[in-house]
Amino acid sequence: MAMIRKARHDEVPPLINENCDTLVLGSMLSPKSAEKKFYYAHPQNRFWRVISAVFDEPMPKDFDECASLALDNGIALWDVISSCDIIGARDDTIKNVTYCDIDGLLKKYRNITRIYATGGKAFELLQKYNAGIHNPMISDAVRLPSTSTQNRNSTLQMLIDAYSVIKRKKE
Repeated sequence: MAMIRKARHDEVPPLINENCDTLVLGSMLSPKSAEKKFYYAHPQNRFWRVISAVFDEPMPKDFDECASLALDNGIALWDVISSCDIIGARDDTIKNVTYCDIDGLLKKYRNITRIYATGGKAFELLQKYNAGIHNPMISDAVRLPSTSTQNRNSTLQMLIDAYSVIKRKKE
């Protein structure tokens, strides 16, 4: 029987700066991401391959390069969940959710104009969180497919195509 872990988000702050106009939200850090204290840190997660392809940049070699890839392209990363009970990294087992203060983050970083949720559970929980605060920007959030290997329905190319919406429009 798999062990339920008490997942907490305390030690991994949002990856964000004043340049960011797009917020990409996952559900909760995977065990590997929590261990590495960085977003999408599991080597089999396709997030960084997708982002590098979307922005036509080389695949990052380390977390510093991952952070630069995101921030240089205006992408902020965080999660919907601050703490929960979860088995492994399985979103379908999430219980006892405490939410991150997404509304507070949006008030602090006013350049954020677009929000994307990576996967069904992240989107579902984001909408549940927003039901209590009624932030219109969160209401307009867009669901993207999960880049986790648990999402076997999406090929790498399908993910790249879907995530292309996060590119800034040319002015």
